[in-house]
Amino acid sequence: MAAPPTIQRRGLYIRGGWREPSLGRRLPVINPATEATIGDIPAATAEDVEIAVAAARDAFSRDGGRHWSRAPGAVRAKFLRAIAAKIKERKSDLALLETLDSGKPLDESDADMDDVAACFEYYADLAEALDGKQRSPISLPMENFKSFVLKEPIGVAGLITAWNYPLLMATWKVAPSLAAGCTAVLKPSELASLTCLELGAICIEVGLPPGVLNIITGLGPEAGAPLSSHPHVDKVAFTGSTETGKRIMTAAAQMVKPVSLELGGKSPLIVFDDVDIDKAVEWAIFGIFLNAGQVCSATSRLLLHEKIAKQFLDRLVAWAKNIKISDPLEKGCRLGSVISEGQYEKIKKFISRARSEGATILYGGARPQHLRRGFFIEPTIITDVSTSMQIWREEVFGPVLCIKEFRTESEAVELANDTHYGLGGAVISNDQERCDRITKALQCGIVWINCSQPTLVQAPWGGNKRSGFGRELGEWGLDNYLTVKQVTKYCSDEQWGWYQPPSKL
Repeated sequence: MAAPPTIQRRGLYIRGGWREPSLGRRLPVINPATEATIGDIPAATAEDVEIAVAAARDAFSRDGGRHWSRAPGAVRAKFLRAIAAKIKERKSDLALLETLDSGKPLDESDADMDDVAACFEYYADLAEALDGKQRSPISLPMENFKSFVLKEPIGVAGLITAWNYPLLMATWKVAPSLAAGCTAVLKPSELASLTCLELGAICIEVGLPPGVLNIITGLGPEAGAPLSSHPHVDKVAFTGSTETGKRIMTAAAQMVKPVSLELGGKSPLIVFDDVDIDKAVEWAIFGIFLNAGQVCSATSRLLLHEKIAKQFLDRLVAWAKNIKISDPLEKGCRLGSVISEGQYEKIKKFISRARSEGATILYGGARPQHLRRGFFIEPTIITDVSTSMQIWREEVFGPVLCIKEFRTESEAVELANDTHYGLGGAVISNDQERCDRITKALQCGIVWINCSQPTLVQAPWGGNKRSGFGRELGEWGLDNYLTVKQVTKYCSDEQWGWYQPPSKL
């Protein structure tokens, strides 16, 4: 087992340095795998938000934006690549810190840090390429006009992120916003902020201009809400619950402020009877038990063709029993703890209610017997589910899989789309034409064929319906932080000629 790194006592990262919160309050950091307090973070208030937004606004407009917002993309790319290099250099410590803060297996945190570095590098490339895409000509039917497009940074971005992938979710917003030329205020979840504060330390090391990125930690009502409603924040990007997303939309609407929202999900995985059972089973458990099911796109509703249901369930339970549940720092751990006591109790209530409504807990549903401390829940498989049950309709955000059988393709699609959410969906079948039909029929922003949950920095990520709107990652992620300006020039030497000229004296 790896030795824990030293937990640095950081302040708020504002204007390129550390600052204690205005009221001097701090929040405890709890290791969810041990329930031990391992440090604390600053508890920002509206006053701190004011200071952070002012710093970002100043950095955006300083010297006419020559140092950041209007600088060549290559200038911004240099800083993004330097951040990526520091992430790689400190990968082991950052991964360890992420695991201590969030309870996820160390192997998962390690992979997350690779993705963080790759994301910064990818958007460094897009920042450089942005210069060459400026002044893109527009084809016009008139010779006496010429028109082109400028893509400009939208301004100060308020970035509010979730706790399930603390540094990675932050990077999905920080990297493209900075690449676009925005300045930003990042507010990570109070449940997992340590690695985001370490990002501030990295920004100091690479010499990021003061105020370009500011990081405030604290509670949602005290820090997140003032940030999303702030009149000098030009754009809000949020990842989190649908209910909080509604409140952010309401606040932004008062100033007609653009928002992008990546919210909850209840994603389906449809498995047909022509598959390799064990291959499909592994994708099914990867799609729900990765990160203890705390994944917005988790394929938490498994739809099985009736011909293979019994065989599939037998193998599903066998694979679930083989998952190593342990202290997340132990080698080979594949299921760590959930994030907090509150989340632990919420998941247990979901399971209890499913049982009371008549569902069958086929496997799991309790604390692992060998782990007496920490917020651990066994991988849980629930059958005999009806579409009216809470377990079918609401997002659990835990290692809980509910299962229904189907007979026909049309029935499978109807069940898959029977949700208010629309983030992801998956189909496993050896019939490519069937996969193509279902891909078109699923009402969601992401479809996986013969797999579940691959996430690629080059490909768009986002949902429909109550899973939000807007797309992160890929070029779409950069577009989130750009505004399009049309420039049209009259090129003729002739008088326009719409009005009768006055008589010459």
